[in-house]
Amino acid sequence: MNEWKKTSCVLCFNNCGIEVITKGSRIVKVRGDRDNPRSQGYLCRKGANIAYFQNNPERLKFPLKRAGDRFEGVSWDSALNEIAGRLKEIVKTHGPKSVAYMGGGGQGCHFEAAFGVRFLQGLGSKNHYSPLAQELTGFFWAMGKAFGRQYLHAVPDIYGSDFLVFWGANPLVSHDIPRAPLILRNKKKEAGSIIAVVDPRATETAKLADIHLQLRPGTDALLFKAMIKTILTEGLVAKEYLASRVNGFEAIRGWFDDVDVEENCRVCGLDPGAVRKFTRLFAARKTSMRSDLGILMGRHSTLNSYLELLLLTLSGRIGVNGGNVFPGHLMPMGSHTPDDDPRTWKTVITNVPLIMGVFPPNVLPEEIDNDHPERIRALIVSGSNPLRSYADTTAYEKAFARLDLLVTIEVAMTETAVLSHFVLPAKSGYEKWDGTFFQWNYPEYYFDMRRPVVEQDGEQVEESEIYVKLAERLSMIPDFPPELGALARDRAKYGAALLEYLQSNPAAGPWLPYILAKTLGKELGSNNLAALWGLLARFPMMHAADVARAGYKVGPFTGEEIFRKILTTSGGVKIGMVDTENNISALKTPDKKIHIHFPEMESWMKEVKPAAEEAALSNKEYPLVLMAGNHMEMVANTIMRDPAWNESRRACTMRLNPADAAELGIGDGEAAVIETEAGSVTVEAEVVGSSYRGQVVIPHGFGLVHLKKVYGVNVNRLAPAKHRDRLAATPLHRYIPCRVRKA
Repeated sequence: MNEWKKTSCVLCFNNCGIEVITKGSRIVKVRGDRDNPRSQGYLCRKGANIAYFQNNPERLKFPLKRAGDRFEGVSWDSALNEIAGRLKEIVKTHGPKSVAYMGGGGQGCHFEAAFGVRFLQGLGSKNHYSPLAQELTGFFWAMGKAFGRQYLHAVPDIYGSDFLVFWGANPLVSHDIPRAPLILRNKKKEAGSIIAVVDPRATETAKLADIHLQLRPGTDALLFKAMIKTILTEGLVAKEYLASRVNGFEAIRGWFDDVDVEENCRVCGLDPGAVRKFTRLFAARKTSMRSDLGILMGRHSTLNSYLELLLLTLSGRIGVNGGNVFPGHLMPMGSHTPDDDPRTWKTVITNVPLIMGVFPPNVLPEEIDNDHPERIRALIVSGSNPLRSYADTTAYEKAFARLDLLVTIEVAMTETAVLSHFVLPAKSGYEKWDGTFFQWNYPEYYFDMRRPVVEQDGEQVEESEIYVKLAERLSMIPDFPPELGALARDRAKYGAALLEYLQSNPAAGPWLPYILAKTLGKELGSNNLAALWGLLARFPMMHAADVARAGYKVGPFTGEEIFRKILTTSGGVKIGMVDTENNISALKTPDKKIHIHFPEMESWMKEVKPAAEEAALSNKEYPLVLMAGNHMEMVANTIMRDPAWNESRRACTMRLNPADAAELGIGDGEAAVIETEAGSVTVEAEVVGSSYRGQVVIPHGFGLVHLKKVYGVNVNRLAPAKHRDRLAATPLHRYIPCRVRKA
């Protein structure tokens, strides 16, 4: 049938609305969904090629168990029984810290995490390694200190801003704002609007921008300090804002006394006059700023996030219209785990704290490959591919060989699955009910629960079903009244009975997703839908003002009303609207102010001086800098495994500046060898003027093995695991010293 079905893309956090025509288990046509309230018909090249994800010939269909150097098919019961037995024995023998979970639902399917995290905690462990911690934990740490909760993040008010700054971000290609090409081109036409970019590369967004500060790679902290010094010395601080909204300004003011703006700019390769002019605009206008991996995965990662916070705060740009604002959400992206709380775990070997409830994948190999009695021995990987997604592939391979149990829950046979003891097939994002908790829209916010649009071909299940069955085998789920299952047909009666049970048995509260799955989930035919109902049952009372502003009459059945609306509406339903007049009231600090004095940052801040930085940036053994990872239209993490979607394109090359290419004697299209401390690869060279002199760029998401053939190079072979942020252990992918020669 040629019926267009509404769904959404699972290849990036925007989850743009799409429409598809399907045939059996396959997607055969794709177009943008004009009715989607968030994306409004916009569709990038990745989403247009989503059929290559769904129709992958290496889709997993049945449970597999390793037998020597091959896999053999097993029944679900046999696989789950053996996995549960091994987990029980490992925890009994080595303790709960010996078990870890790596997951979180990727870009499109977050309900898995509600069950995976609870299962991990049921084993007594908090070892959750998340892709969020691959990029953002230093940022989360800084936001938690400033705003009172690590899950509170201020995003740009794109429409209200008249000075829009992108620092280490390239949204025209990376789409780190929704519908970026359309929004930014329209913004460019707005009278009085200015777009500015701070980036070493002449990116697509930089070429569109009115201002481009093309700084030297790795010098962002110096530039931040020069701008803050300029604000302080020229009297550009937002005095009334600081007096009423900020705590700690006087304590940090002196940290910038010895900053030499001219010297900082010289090392950055920038004109001090241009930096001062840029700073004055930043402080005077309705400025909002979006930073991305250019500074989050660059030198001084966590310090960069702290300096960004200071710059925005001193300019009075947080929690105000046209600045960086706090959006609403159905569910935060993580929990608040401050490092000074004794309940917050730290990794056994590397001593890294949980930040927003997660550990960085960058340290996992070290937590496995050691002789400590509490080292990690069992790992469940769900919707993640550490063998291609995370730093230092060689270290990962060595560490995984030491695991007593590696279980991979996946859609396709990934490089990680190939090394596993058990491989369990999951339904794709188009074969089940699922959604994400990513949120950007402001002031209104939405929730989109994707529905099944293709038929299933095999024995795949929702990931949540795997955790529920494992938990049953390990006797984790508390007893609940059997009549709950029968009452699930009448959700009003079911809700009342469930509330009564939870009030009488508060210890059962953390297991609510599992209880919902075993009762309401059976009635709805989806554990994920049952979990959504549970979230919505509480949401209107917890966010009554937001829900009322979105047009609902708040009462005991408002959650059921929203749930029914989501069931019958494809593309997303408005569920709330934040207070635009008092957005800063979202703060969770005791005094409801932004806290900017972080004593642990003082010594780090004072280290970053021109002479010290200039010395650190000079590396005779590895004179060039590798930018490992580059957002472009041919990159979709490691989710898109079939290389046919990039056929005839130069999808995986090493981009280098023409002057560097001439000096090295490397021509466009010739093979080159690139070496770092972690390893070396041979890759096709692409000579482009957009690259900064001395910097080479290789995209992320390649080196995938598809039908026994390798496509492109795996840039994580070149990323040393210990080349990471000192506080949050974020890998410094955007600044890896390297050397290059002609092959």
